[in-house]
Amino acid sequence: MEKPATKIKFTYEDYRNAPESERERYELFEGELVMVPSPSLKHQLILGNLVALLRSFVNENDLGMILFAPLDVILSEDTVLQPDILFVGKEQADIIAEEGIRGAPGLVVEILSEATEKRDRTYKKALYARYGVKEYWLVDPSTKTVEVLKLQEQGFSQVALYACKEKALLKSPLLAGLSIDLEEVF
Repeated sequence: MEKPATKIKFTYEDYRNAPESERERYELFEGELVMVPSPSLKHQLILGNLVALLRSFVNENDLGMILFAPLDVILSEDTVLQPDILFVGKEQADIIAEEGIRGAPGLVVEILSEATEKRDRTYKKALYARYGVKEYWLVDPSTKTVEVLKLQEQGFSQVALYACKEKALLKSPLLAGLSIDLEEVF
């Protein structure tokens, strides 16, 4: 009788020892290496717009740092993700390390694509909640919407769903005073 194959779990050390050019294309989900597809032009334009708007607000109010992928967010020794955008508040300065962020950022933003939407809405959402990310945004380029989720005792719950066509101004529970015109994002 043949012995079943053992499922190998990778660690952060394994991930760090991969060639840097390859690390930028992978995330580590509880020991499993998962390839991340290259973002589209639309994705990159939205990312650039959001980073500029968020960074301007965060810097003006001296709140912390806005960072963006590729940058490792090391949630545990077997879970390393690269969110599209993240906010690390000044009070979290101790999680900033040379190799990336060692812990849960206050805010994580994922820009959805056909290849990543299911994983972003389910698996990554659950991981971000488990490790204590306070706020999670799902940006949908196809519907021009932003879903804002806040961490509660039972996981993330939707605070608001903002739609570009409704001329909505995005607000953040975590970043009090932030107001983003979605026309500037999409």
